[in-house]
Amino acid sequence: MKVLLVCSTGGHLTQLHRLRPWWSAHERMWVTFEKADASSLLADEQVTWAFHPTTRNIPNLLRNLWLAVRLLPRFRPDVIVSTGAGVAFPFFLLGRLLGKRTVYLEVYDRIDSGTLTGRLCYPIADLFLVQWEEQLARYPKGTLVGQLL
Repeated sequence: MKVLLVCSTGGHLTQLHRLRPWWSAHERMWVTFEKADASSLLADEQVTWAFHPTTRNIPNLLRNLWLAVRLLPRFRPDVIVSTGAGVAFPFFLLGRLLGKRTVYLEVYDRIDSGTLTGRLCYPIADLFLVQWEEQLARYPKGTLVGQLL
């Protein structure tokens, strides 16, 4: 299986990296920001650097959408997996239009309220995972998987 792992750096990357026992068994590519933690954690991985900042930044949203337009047909993933944040949405949107499976894992630290990216990706994700039972109040079709950190 070919997996595209899309996330911001920091905690989003840390949480997605914790799924290593799963993703290490598959052909994969990462999309994240060129920052010190990503360069260190993903030194031996295939990485495409995304544009940042993404928080309510329309020009970088469009740049990352264009990145998705160029990358998805070339890599042809079977599934797109993300923990957010803003970089995830353009890849999920285009992935959905191309018939790719999408899996979103809502972050650990938003127990009582959803993230903006989670709210955007929830209706288009094939599988929406949460880490706290309380998150199911915001995402009733979510699947509780427990805490990664």
